[in-house]
Parts: sequence; structure tokens; C-alpha cells
Amino acid sequence: MASVAPRLPAVALITVIAYAFDCDFAAAGALLPERGGSPNADRIASLYTVVLILAAVVFVGVTVALAFALVRYRSTRSPTAAQIRGNTRLEIAWTVAATGLIVFIAVFSLTKFGAIEHPDRAEANPAAASEAGIGDAGHGVLHIRVVGRQYIWMFQYPNGATSFQEMVAPVGVTVELDISSRDVAHSWWIPKLGGKFDAIPGYVSHTWFRLERAGLYRGQCAELCGRNHADMTAQVRAVAPAEYARWVARQKRLIAAADRARDDSR
Repeated sequence: MASVAPRLPAVALITVIAYAFDCDFAAAGALLPERGGSPNADRIASLYTVVLILAAVVFVGVTVALAFALVRYRSTRSPTAAQIRGNTRLEIAWTVAATGLIVFIAVFSLTKFGAIEHPDRAEANPAAASEAGIGDAGHGVLHIRVVGRQYIWMFQYPNGATSFQEMVAPVGVTVELDISSRDVAHSWWIPKLGGKFDAIPGYVSHTWFRLERAGLYRGQCAELCGRNHADMTAQVRAVAPAEYARWVARQKRLIAAADRARDDSR
């Protein structure tokens, strides 16, 4: 079997070129998670940004201190090494600083998790939900069942509509997903619409998003699920609420026509 190592530079080059020319494929941000598609994705990116800035400050501080020590106490300047037995104040200071930093990150993260995991009802748009024909007992939430199978995603909407590979969702409406699998483990991932969620046989994972503008959001199964795993892509097409209502009606007519044709052929 040929070694994979020689191909790595070519793969890296292709990736760089794809980024440079903004090729249309699903990928995480170069340094931070992608944002701009849904509020939960924005909150994940903000959390990463805060942690990254704090980590950068610590890295720079440690690097500067190390460089200072290497120059200040180099052998040509100090041939005999100083025998330092400790500095109580300094040790207490860095212990308190490190503890405070960890506590801050933990508390800050915990305050963000709720808004990332659960949609904020106060920011929902009942008018958009009504225009899209979504009742949900007045909550204005669209529930879509996402089912993974080798190597395609199936989306089941309320009122019997179904689609494959491409999910259609209305802008401004909270969409809650119930994610599962019919065969092996998969992972639902649309980078601009939030984090990854496992699709496991016999178990249902839950996530949500709320599209902020019309467009196409591409994704990819993020769990190695078989030899054709790379072909298991997905995309979410964001449309205006009225267009979504028309699309659902059309899907239902097509499904009903297919059912009649099947029955007639028997």
C-alpha cells in the first residue's frame, strides 16, 4: 500500500487554494468556528474568541518571561548559576492568577452554555412562523426530524413533507432538530449553524438554529461512517417564510402523486 505521507503536501496545497478562491464546500473557520448563520453559532464563536484571547495573553506572557530569563541569565553574563531557593510572593501570585483565570473561564462558559443549547423564545418571530404555516400550538417552532443513513440525510417535516440531502427552512423561524440514525453512527454538522451533533441508532440528539438570512449553508457528516463517508454531505437552504410554505405544499403534492402511482402499479 502506498504511503499517505507524500500526499499530505498536495492535500494541504489544495486546501489553501480552496480557501484562497473561496470554494463552496463545508469547512470550519481557519482559527475560530464559523459565525453569521444562526445565533447559537455566533455564541459558540464568541466563547471560542474569549478563550483564545486569554490563551494568547498567557502564551505571550510566558514566552516573554522565558526569553527574558534566557537573555538576562545567559552563561556569558552569569558564569556561576544563582542558587534561588524560592520566592513566596511570586509563587502565590502565579497560583492565584492561574486559579482566577480558570475560574473565570469556567463561569463564563457556564453562563453561555444555556443560550447555546436552548433557543431563546423571546427572540423568536411569530409573524414569520405564521407566514410559513407553522402552528406548533402558538410556539412558532418548526420541528424537523433528521435521520442519517449510509450515505444520505433524510429530513421529515411536520404535515408529512420529506426531503433528502437538502433541508429547506424559513428565515427568522426557530428550527429544532431531532437527530438519529438508522444504521451506524453519523454526525450532523453545518458549520455556520452550530456545533456537531451525533446521530446514533436508538438515540435522539437535539439541537436548533434560527436562520438570519436567505442562502445555502453547506455541511458534511463529521463521523467516519463507512467507505463513502466523504459523499455524505448535507445542506440547508434558507428561504423566505412564504416560499417555505409553498415548498412544503409542493412536496406534499409530489409525495401524494408518487403514492398514487405506486398503488396504481400494483
